[in-house]
Amino acid sequence: MFAVTKTNKMETINATTISVNTIVNAPIEKVWDYFTGTKHITSWYQASDDWHAPYAENDLTPGGKFKTTMAAKDGSFSFDFGGVYTVVEKHRRIAYTLDDGRKVNIDFEANGDATKIEEAFEAENTHSVEMQQGGWQAILDSFKKYTESH
Repeated sequence: MFAVTKTNKMETINATTISVNTIVNAPIEKVWDYFTGTKHITSWYQASDDWHAPYAENDLTPGGKFKTTMAAKDGSFSFDFGGVYTVVEKHRRIAYTLDDGRKVNIDFEANGDATKIEEAFEAENTHSVEMQQGGWQAILDSFKKYTESH
């Protein structure tokens, strides 16, 4: 009986969905290219200035894989962030399953020369919801800054 309760709690924790969003002052075509292009991903994919993304690969097709290496600039730590795309609707939606099984949905909404991006992702169990939301929002803010300045 205890194991069933524990499993249910684990499932509830895994089902927590966190959302982050931004409005990028750029047309959808540019936003899409910068969000999905590996030459751009390596320029914006970090949550703080002391991190960077030295490597990215991206097969932007349903069933295609992606991987971005995130690393501390001082060389003290790095990890790969990757998964498999389940939905790719150009200029509208990207969905994928991370290597650890969590689901992510990203919606793009054009509004003239601005584009709203909303990401919803399943929380992991290691870090607090607030920390995860802050980290993903910081990466999205880095994307906004990079895209608007180029």
